[in-house]
Amino acid sequence: MASIRDDQHRRDLVMRLKRVEGQLRGIQAMIEKGAECEQVTQQLSAARRALDKAFFQVVACAVQGGSGRSVSADERLREAAQLLARFG
Repeated sequence: MASIRDDQHRRDLVMRLKRVEGQLRGIQAMIEKGAECEQVTQQLSAARRALDKAFFQVVACAVQGGSGRSVSADERLREAAQLLARFG
């Protein structure tokens, strides 16, 4: 299975996850302060979309062959399909 080897790709992914983490902390604070359910669900939806983007960024890494090893396009697609079937 591919891993994230490109430094820029890894930094981008970590920054995206840190933003999601911040969103989740904000949602926790909203809940603790008694925010309306509609506001909370809106923020949860935004955090979920941001996390989905991170997920698909990692799947794209698998398709693009992020491991640095020489594999065929068919093998990369098979790995991506396995990721999507298992976690998507």
